[in-house]
Amino acid sequence: MELKLSAPVDCIADFTYNFYWQHRGSKLEPTDRVPHQEGSAYTYRDVVEALKRGDDVYVSGDVGHRLCSSFGVDLHFFSGTGATIPVGDVIIDGDVDTRMGISMTAGAVYVAGTVKTPIGNVIEVASDRIGYRKYRSITDVVCNGLRDDTLEPPNVLSGTQLTVSDALVRDTVGARCACDARICVEGDVDLSTGILMRRGTVIVTGRAGMNSGALLNGGTVIVRGDADAFAGIDMKSGVLVIGGTPQGYLGANKRGGTIYARGATALPPSKALAVTGNDIALVSRHLGISQLHAMMFKKFV
Repeated sequence: MELKLSAPVDCIADFTYNFYWQHRGSKLEPTDRVPHQEGSAYTYRDVVEALKRGDDVYVSGDVGHRLCSSFGVDLHFFSGTGATIPVGDVIIDGDVDTRMGISMTAGAVYVAGTVKTPIGNVIEVASDRIGYRKYRSITDVVCNGLRDDTLEPPNVLSGTQLTVSDALVRDTVGARCACDARICVEGDVDLSTGILMRRGTVIVTGRAGMNSGALLNGGTVIVRGDADAFAGIDMKSGVLVIGGTPQGYLGANKRGGTIYARGATALPPSKALAVTGNDIALVSRHLGISQLHAMMFKKFV
């Protein structure tokens, strides 16, 4: 499939259709034609369905925000399984705006121009297409390996441990991870770190944006710096550890799992408990602090 765009368009190859379950068509309908096409009349759904068939999508021109959102996910909301599915690749002969590849789990994105940050759950690998940079899902890389790809330095994959030290700010790091991988981000992150994880560990050495551990359903998210509002929102299970100061609404609508933090108030239905010996050891180990320091934390259940 080929699209020629005369102006940037948001949500190309967005499997969520800009989080359709939230706006219910007020922002776009899957059956809407993609604006600013020249010589074609494809809809947003046409693009997604082509990728689900394994076709590649080539775009000539710049694209806007949220390119390839939840790329590779067979979403429950659209009667899917919720699992990762094989997809074709997306090739952009132009620039890409922010939040490319949020919650992406499969496929590859090739970009000839620049990519603005924050980006999503993606990492750059050496490109097999001349004149383009290549990006793959972080979750895909740690769970399925690099295959024939190699990471662009300074990022390093050793077994199932990925160290990300390229200083690029990302959203949704580790999204939907379902394997016993370890992702260490040396620096800051933005939105929804570890969203919908079921297994594995994400460690952030800096601060985190809003919604850290959102919909966490297993595994562990560790933020060694501060965390913005709504950390642990809609959390189902797993562990969220915040070493710095959490902002408001910690654990909003939390249904399960455990949050360790200090300087925060329990938001019903959660309650704050004093940490015990095992809790103290866990917090000390995850944050690299003394057990005396770890005793200052609370356990939100």
